[in-house]
Amino acid sequence: MQHLRRTEYLDAIGIDLWVPRRRAATASAAAGIAAPAAPPDPHGLWESLRQEVLSCTRCALHATRTQGVVGVGPRRADWLVIGEAPGAEEDRRGEPFVGAAGQLLDAMLRAIGLDRATNVYIANVLKSRPPGNRDPKPEEVAACLPYLLRQIALLRPKIMLAVGRIAAQNLLDTQVPLARLRGQVHRFGEFNTPLVVTYHPAYLLRTPADKRKAWDDLKFARSVYQRLNAEQT
Repeated sequence: MQHLRRTEYLDAIGIDLWVPRRRAATASAAAGIAAPAAPPDPHGLWESLRQEVLSCTRCALHATRTQGVVGVGPRRADWLVIGEAPGAEEDRRGEPFVGAAGQLLDAMLRAIGLDRATNVYIANVLKSRPPGNRDPKPEEVAACLPYLLRQIALLRPKIMLAVGRIAAQNLLDTQVPLARLRGQVHRFGEFNTPLVVTYHPAYLLRTPADKRKAWDDLKFARSVYQRLNAEQT
């Protein structure tokens, strides 16, 4: 009791008392003070999110998909690339942006000095493939968007790159055409994350004449990222 009284006195006048961990825990318990909660385990939060996506039944897409596609990349990444939804190959393999579109995305990232294995996380607005690769329905986006928001909260990326009209319009909650969304810095979510818009790699495969515009978008996104880094140093 005398030790507790002394501890309370020192605390009251603002003097820290360093004691062995076991003694501190015992004193706190005796005083009826609850131990502080352990900080959240990022790995556990990611794993919980992954399991929820894999078992999700929030919309009808769960009945036609092969599996939920969470995302891929390091879990501490400065860049977050967001597409629309898994395609047939992504649905089969459980990974976003594979096949020809994924190869082009990799080349686009490499062109500005990025590698999806090091500093880029890739995800989609939808975690389940719409049948026939049709556009997502509003209720499907509404059901899936909370998963993406949790990913963003865990990642805390410095910059987001929305690829394609569907991803850009859903993230920005707008019907403005993609052409008018390009070339400017948008802000997303509670962290006010800078967001840049460009074309989807699948579109560029069909319309190679617009690759030059996409290159301009990538250079713009890189300049935004570099400016952010300069401001933080």
